[in-house]
Amino acid sequence: MSPNILAIDQGTTSSKTLLVGPDGSVSARGSHSLAIETPRPGWFEQDAEQLWQATMAAVDECLATSENAEIVGVAISNQRESVVAWRRSSGEPLTPVLGWQDARTTAFCQGLTHAADYVHVRTGLRLDPMFSAPKIRWLIDSLDGPLDDICVGTVDAYLIARLTGACLTDAGNASRTLLFDLRELDWSDALLDVFGVPRSVLPDVKPSNTGFGEVRAGLPVSAGVPVVAALGDSHAALYGHGITTPGASKVTYGTGSSVMAPLAALGDMPDAVSTTLAWLTDQPCYAREGNILATGAGIEALVTLLRLPDATALATLARRSDGSRLSYVPAFSGLGAPYWDRDAVGVLVGLGRNTTAAEVAWAGLDAVAQQVCDVLDAMHDRLDVINAGGGASTNAELMQLQADLSGLPVRVADIPEGSALGVARLAWAALGSADEWAAPNPEHVKQFQPEKTDEWRAAQRGRWRDAVSRSRGQRDEENCR
Repeated sequence: MSPNILAIDQGTTSSKTLLVGPDGSVSARGSHSLAIETPRPGWFEQDAEQLWQATMAAVDECLATSENAEIVGVAISNQRESVVAWRRSSGEPLTPVLGWQDARTTAFCQGLTHAADYVHVRTGLRLDPMFSAPKIRWLIDSLDGPLDDICVGTVDAYLIARLTGACLTDAGNASRTLLFDLRELDWSDALLDVFGVPRSVLPDVKPSNTGFGEVRAGLPVSAGVPVVAALGDSHAALYGHGITTPGASKVTYGTGSSVMAPLAALGDMPDAVSTTLAWLTDQPCYAREGNILATGAGIEALVTLLRLPDATALATLARRSDGSRLSYVPAFSGLGAPYWDRDAVGVLVGLGRNTTAAEVAWAGLDAVAQQVCDVLDAMHDRLDVINAGGGASTNAELMQLQADLSGLPVRVADIPEGSALGVARLAWAALGSADEWAAPNPEHVKQFQPEKTDEWRAAQRGRWRDAVSRSRGQRDEENCR
């Protein structure tokens, strides 16, 4: 039997699993969808038990096709910033999962503006409802009774607790909570005081590759198999691309999108984008990141609006348009990086009597690529290439548009599961098999080169900036002339 890492990628809308060999080869896959509930405007929840069951269903499907596979370890990548509370003694969930998109704590964050600069300097993050600490506080306030047997944490910690019984979290995930000091590499008592979160309810922080316990009995994976590594999904995608030095970036296209580029050193903390801990191994790897709240979610909204069967049909429809002055800003719960404006609203700008469904579909693709360009512009770091991953990276029209709007070449590997492969790669490195990981075959990497002029790019970016200004209740008169 060949040895494999079982890589779990628990995302916003689905749980996926891969069996990954020491050379990076994938021998089996599993997937199970996951629902999102919006009980009130701005609220995004998921049933924590359903999330766990969806993950186990994906594991079952993956293992069913490879009955003779030897599982030498489990690796976890996960949607970040989302939080849930559970019983330490049993793993029983006590609350829904509050999603990273959830904005119910906006007023709470506005009440802490006096501490915003201090939080930013210590964590590299904006004081925003997207990050975990306000949601953790909300969950604590929603619980009845003592907190003695309670753990509250991000999705990696919840899955680790259900798999092993241990209350542990990866340092990279912890760095997305607003409670983790980037320099001290641990929970900060001062930040805990800011948000009113007792340290006793949090999982212990561990490096990303030092082990997170062993699988307990009664699960699809054999008891005793170690959970070797854990990374947030965007961090795992960066590791999977092999990007560890400045000059390149990766974009993970999902429900929202993450634009991330590694840093040579921690340095300053710009305001428009986040500074984060990508992973902690023998040394910390820091990165600059911009989080976009709605990219795939914006596409799905148009799929529903246009009564199309799926996003593939929308991309096909968009090909019938040669572009237009139509701009679509999917600010369903405000805008994330680089604007951080929770009061922004969704808009469709430029509608006319003769606007076609194809133009609306094209505007959906344009919105994805334009938002990525906004983050790239805000990073101010010299970049030579964009490495693309996630489901939408298989859309050739979108990838060409991304290259044209950014003026940078875009590289897309033929396997879009970058997060699962990335955490599997880290797990194999922890097990001493890093040298066996195969480099990507250049023949299996699609390259998209910029094809438009600087004048075209400037006009398209100006059109987009005007639409964003309108979304934010402003008007850019210069771009409107």
